[in-house]
Amino acid sequence: MTSTFESPALASAIPASDGGRLYSLDALRGLTVAAMVLVNNPGDWSHIYAPLRHAAWHGWTFTDTIFPAFLFIAGVSMVISTHRSLASHRSPTAVLLALWRRGLIIVAIGLAINLVPAFDLATLRWPGVLQRIGVCIIIAAPLVLWSRWRGLVGWTLALMVTYSVLMLWVPVAGPDGAVSQGSLEAGRDTGAFVDRRLMSGHLWAQAKTWDPEGLLSTLPAAATLLLGALAGRFLLTRRMDGGRTLLLAAAGLLAVGLGVLLDRFFMPINKSLWTPSYAVFMSGYSATALAACYWFADGSGNERLRHHVRTLLLPFVMFGVNALAIFAMSGLIGRLIGTLKVTSDAGQSVTIKTWMFGELSRLPLSPVNASLLYAGLFVACMFVVAWLLWRKQVILKV
Repeated sequence: MTSTFESPALASAIPASDGGRLYSLDALRGLTVAAMVLVNNPGDWSHIYAPLRHAAWHGWTFTDTIFPAFLFIAGVSMVISTHRSLASHRSPTAVLLALWRRGLIIVAIGLAINLVPAFDLATLRWPGVLQRIGVCIIIAAPLVLWSRWRGLVGWTLALMVTYSVLMLWVPVAGPDGAVSQGSLEAGRDTGAFVDRRLMSGHLWAQAKTWDPEGLLSTLPAAATLLLGALAGRFLLTRRMDGGRTLLLAAAGLLAVGLGVLLDRFFMPINKSLWTPSYAVFMSGYSATALAACYWFADGSGNERLRHHVRTLLLPFVMFGVNALAIFAMSGLIGRLIGTLKVTSDAGQSVTIKTWMFGELSRLPLSPVNASLLYAGLFVACMFVVAWLLWRKQVILKV
């Protein structure tokens, strides 16, 4: 059995940083994870700047760009890592099993974090960000390994078309029992119906009747990863130069435009539903960001400029080489400090987070700025962890 990566066209290596890693990709991944940690850990959920919130339903904010960017980058990384594994004479089947194992471990980590603090399987939320990442890896792995670029395009379209047909043309009952077809209202869509049928009692506690990381919307989420894989194939096909980098950026901008058209005439951009317009739109942004980051950090012929850019991006590279570990750790710490209690100066029993934010609130800051400061300090603490791992040359992998 052979893999499409074994063709001579992919024999030349891409420009990479020390250790065989693509500096720009690590930096972009790290920037994404740092943003994830920032938006997930405000001091007070009631006081947040609008760009650091998800859109209420349709539409998007800065926060809505983060998760799809991570999945897009995961697709690029999957192509590069599988290429290197196959180049070292590992069989495609062994590589596939390793990817599936990784996906399952990521799902297990996500479930374990969701058990904190209750440790109650009866109320455990089954979906989640890490769970979605793991399932997308499992879905995409065989497609990336055994599909040429036309096949990847076909699978991407198939996932989005299947999702769209189920969402728009299958009549389903809402939480109140009323049947509707093509509804994109919260809790009344086909994905929410599927989630209630299969995971009732194990959905997002704030909604209960639907989940932003539900099962059906994992299909276009996996398509987002495949769009990243297409970008990865483009990077690997031949050595990148200014023209090819510009072509990647142009493709990204075209995808952004296509996403706008899909939003206007087909299905609205919606993160919670992960609509095709959202997947295409955000993948376009991610591809454009990757092209820019690649050019300045890896592809620029100006050695002095490249050195300065890499110096500026180094903190994000530190995040990026241990991205999943940092994200999982931040989620666990966030849950623990939001649960464990201490005694305040007033003699009250409050959570560690409440106590820490209370101390920050004494500063001459508005509530929204105090909340942002808390989030920034949380990111700084995670950076210390990333820096220590970087200094010890430790890369935590699953």
